[in-house]
Amino acid sequence: MVNASGLLGVFILARHGDRLEFFQDPLTYNPSQTLLTPLGTVEEAALGNLLQDTYLQPSSPSAIDGIAFPVANLDQLQIRADAAGEGSTILSSVGALLSGLFPPTPDFNITLANGTTIVGAGGGTQFLPVESVEPNEDISLNSFTSCPNFDLHTSEFYNSSAFKEAAAAAAPFLSALAPFLDGRSTDFINMIFDFVNVNNIHNATFHNALPATFVEQAYGFANFHEDGVFSDSPPDGIGNVAIRSILPSMFTSLQRIANSSDPLKLALDGISYKPFISFFNLTTASADVAGTGTPEPLFGIVDYASSIAVEVNAPSGSSTEPFLTFKFKNGTSDASFHPVTLGVFGANATSVPLSTFVSQLQFAAINSTAEWCKACNQTSLRGCSTA
Repeated sequence: MVNASGLLGVFILARHGDRLEFFQDPLTYNPSQTLLTPLGTVEEAALGNLLQDTYLQPSSPSAIDGIAFPVANLDQLQIRADAAGEGSTILSSVGALLSGLFPPTPDFNITLANGTTIVGAGGGTQFLPVESVEPNEDISLNSFTSCPNFDLHTSEFYNSSAFKEAAAAAAPFLSALAPFLDGRSTDFINMIFDFVNVNNIHNATFHNALPATFVEQAYGFANFHEDGVFSDSPPDGIGNVAIRSILPSMFTSLQRIANSSDPLKLALDGISYKPFISFFNLTTASADVAGTGTPEPLFGIVDYASSIAVEVNAPSGSSTEPFLTFKFKNGTSDASFHPVTLGVFGANATSVPLSTFVSQLQFAAINSTAEWCKACNQTSLRGCSTA
């Protein structure tokens, strides 16, 4: 059965899966290397499988019209992955996601001149190409490092009264947490959530000794911390830089999907958690993730293998242009996608005309390396010496 859903295509932001411990300088967010774990590959494959069920299976009520499946048409896909500070983690995550999105199929085969039919390696694994977005060649997926004005924004947040109040509130908890940190700093500026989270998942001794509420408390304080760093009051503020640099490619992908003469139907960017925070802030996003019937503001650190889907729908009713709908899924513990309301387009805006989405957010977009250099006050690194 094939459904005509009216869905022209989808643009997806996907966070990487579970990884080993990862340190970021809290002043500059310069990172250390880390690695995707086997658990992370399973999380990403599960996300890919859900995306397949939602957008690729012909029987799905939200299947993308005309998309090729089970054998991919490469002209219909645009897959990118941030290859910056977390090393191969995000690139590997996207590979695992694709294994669930387009799983091995005997339909991926070729008949040779001698009449022999050969099924692709691994039972028909398709090994889909992924563009590795290198930070010194393309700032779009990792625009917040080597950015002096972003570092200044971060320092100003750490010196704000709101941050100092949160630090005071966190102090008793961090003091109680200290014996579990193996000498690591308990300064609120260096909010220690990643160490706690990774060890709670992978270190049985740590997991068994840690009081039951400590991970949730660390997560709550880390959400405040990271939300303050990766957001800003003005939409075009430097605190939103993580999503501002993605907007141009997002706009282009959505417009290509809406163009009936362009084959693109699915675009996916593999990223860290930071652009999610900035997107939520920029668009005043909310969703009923908890299932209470009332949408709540989206903010803070999304779970591993979280995803935002921006759906491009064919015109309906009296409208003559495509419109967008938005979905969010918070990691693998979240069973399904949830409709997202974008308050920046109106209090109950669950759909937005494509042209409105672009025109109202265009002013915040960072469209080139030269614009990024100027916004960041960077004069030498990442191509700025020649920009």
